[in-house]
Amino acid sequence: MATTDRYHTPDDLPRELPLFPLRGAILLPRATLPLNVFEPRYLQMVEDVMSGKRLIGIIQPDVPPESGVPATIESPKGNDSPLKRVGCAGRVTTYQELDDGRILVTLTGIARFSLTTEHATGNPYRTASVAWHGFEGDFSSGLGEDKVDREALLRVLKRYLEANRMQADWPIILKSSTEFLVNALAVMSPYGAEEKQALLEAPDLKSRAEVLVALAEMDMAAGNRTPGGGMIQ
Repeated sequence: MATTDRYHTPDDLPRELPLFPLRGAILLPRATLPLNVFEPRYLQMVEDVMSGKRLIGIIQPDVPPESGVPATIESPKGNDSPLKRVGCAGRVTTYQELDDGRILVTLTGIARFSLTTEHATGNPYRTASVAWHGFEGDFSSGLGEDKVDREALLRVLKRYLEANRMQADWPIILKSSTEFLVNALAVMSPYGAEEKQALLEAPDLKSRAEVLVALAEMDMAAGNRTPGGGMIQ
């Protein structure tokens, strides 16, 4: 049994989560997000969750990036930046301590949440009450896969990769479930914070796949290119 299969309903999750605000990063159910943790406040958070429920809430700050600064995955300074209202809880499924003090972790997505109230806890990181209402479908693996136009998604993905001179491990992609394919592509996509949030908040898998296709087609029509190419696995 996968470690994330223990969560069947909202009742299996806490009503309070430590938060990791990251602009340009989202997490989705059963997708994974690798994190390179080096700030003292988040090192403390990881240490705390590893001795507890191993759950972290990934959420984007609700502030525009600084003018002229390239879009990157970053955490805002301080703990007072406004936050988006929807994030996703992930469980730490890999953990590695490095000699330089950093910690490498991988989060596997469980379910999305709505932010309700933040709490002052005395910890250097942010903590909030969350609600799972409206995201009950996130607990059902594969829900809505039959409504996704998988072939259209793969066609656009192939064109997008070719346009950006990127390679892909097609045998793995073709064997992946539709849910994993859609959610993993959404998490690793190179789009900006608002586009990422739209992918996160898409009400169902079909809608998320349609947003992915639309974003890729707009990028290609605009002639945008991902610098340097790369590899999607």
